[in-house]
Amino acid sequence: MSEPLLSLKNISKEFYGNRVLEDVSFTINKGEIIGLVGENGAGKTTLMRILFGMPVIAETGGFGGTIELEGTPVVFTSPFDALDAGIGMVHQEFSLIPGFTATENITLNRESLKRNFMCDIFGERMSILDRAAMHNRAQAAIERLGVKIDPETLVSEMPVGHKQFTEIAREIDRKQVKLLVLDEPTAVLTESEAEILLASIRNLAAQGISVIFISHRLAEVTSVADKIVVLRDGKVVKETPAKNVTIRDVAGWMVGRDVKIESHERTPVENRVYLSVQNLWVDMPGETVRSVSFDVNKGEIFGIGGLTGQGKLGIPNGIMGLFPAGGKVLLDDKELPLNNARAVLEAGLAFVSEDRRGVGLLLDESLDWNIAFTAMQIKNQFLTSILNLFSLRDAKGMTKLAQEYIQALEIRCTGVKQKAKELSGGNQQKVCLAKAFALEPKLLFVSEPTRGIDVGAKTIVLDTLRRYNKEYGMTIVMVSSELEELRAICHRIAIVDEGRIAGILPYSAAIEEFGYLMSGSAKEGGAA
Repeated sequence: MSEPLLSLKNISKEFYGNRVLEDVSFTINKGEIIGLVGENGAGKTTLMRILFGMPVIAETGGFGGTIELEGTPVVFTSPFDALDAGIGMVHQEFSLIPGFTATENITLNRESLKRNFMCDIFGERMSILDRAAMHNRAQAAIERLGVKIDPETLVSEMPVGHKQFTEIAREIDRKQVKLLVLDEPTAVLTESEAEILLASIRNLAAQGISVIFISHRLAEVTSVADKIVVLRDGKVVKETPAKNVTIRDVAGWMVGRDVKIESHERTPVENRVYLSVQNLWVDMPGETVRSVSFDVNKGEIFGIGGLTGQGKLGIPNGIMGLFPAGGKVLLDDKELPLNNARAVLEAGLAFVSEDRRGVGLLLDESLDWNIAFTAMQIKNQFLTSILNLFSLRDAKGMTKLAQEYIQALEIRCTGVKQKAKELSGGNQQKVCLAKAFALEPKLLFVSEPTRGIDVGAKTIVLDTLRRYNKEYGMTIVMVSSELEELRAICHRIAIVDEGRIAGILPYSAAIEEFGYLMSGSAKEGGAA
């Protein structure tokens, strides 16, 4: 039998006082696709950081164990070492330069150059960029993924799905790539985009490129992987061929218990309009809203779905004042001021953004500060007045609040003083939810609330939204690319197509009806 391309042997790591990996061992062969799964905090991302030589590993004491590439022990001291060895990685969070085009990002640090007469005098440093060749390289990499992206589009103007494809195209463009690590590559993609990506992964494997595929979408893992490796609490609890493995099998190995997202009984909804959106337009790059109108009843969980780039994300971002917007929005018959984020928050709305790192979190601050900050700013909570002259933070109140949400949402952390940037992606998302709940809003917008969250945590998050809806009568508008999650929790679901509402259906409608609206075949209208 031929030598494995990659062997991880007894990898161990302590990180911020936590032992996050313990004796992790598995192999990957040439052209093999490994599905690496586990709950948030199981150690997947840390393991890949070790493999890729990320500086944070050395800065926190290094790691134990051995990495062998084609039978030879290797120690990567930086990502450049890993790249030179033929290992490419697409991280869970984007690492693109917003002001650069897709071409410039894909060929960054490997630009095509052409000589001129100055090179004969001053050397190769006088070479100039061969932009035509760079464009052709970027176009070829994008086409291998089977998507349509203009190579000259600025990253800052792309929807998140196109940014993800650009990240992957950058790695495909590298020469001599032997192994590609994809950390949650489909988390921001719609189902149709994800299928395109999975087909691309299979093609890469057929060309001899090995792939480590990290995903919480277990259906994708079981469909694309040759072998599945399951991490739980920093240990490998299962390594098995993917053939004949079911989603329920994998979920059980991951969490050690039966987990499934079920469609529960809906909370009764009052027969009165609570949120009315009328002719809303939003100028959000890549998610433009042209003219959207819908009503949400008091106590309803209202879903908004649709394909990437069609405008669904623009709706909450526009209403909450993060992007220029127009039209009319009324909450309980009172008109909300658009383009004024503070005024909207003071009116009783809260927002969990799809961009947890850019909008949702104070990454360098502690968890208690993150969870209490907005309530402190908007509602003057967690402040103690001193002689009516000035106020001090109520540290005890902030600690108590944070501890309650850490327990309720099962946030994996070392304590309330741990910095937000040190948490895994899914736990960061839970902190964003806690911050919104702390406002005790009249209406809550949640945008992609389960993005990058594992199967166990998804259940916690969705059950929490149900509980707040049922126990506190909170009206919720949930925007998601996961249609099945919308159908599991919402009363009604609106599908957005080309910046407009293609139709509104009850959660119980046939899946084919939702697919018809998403396909662009239906015209605007059809409230249910």
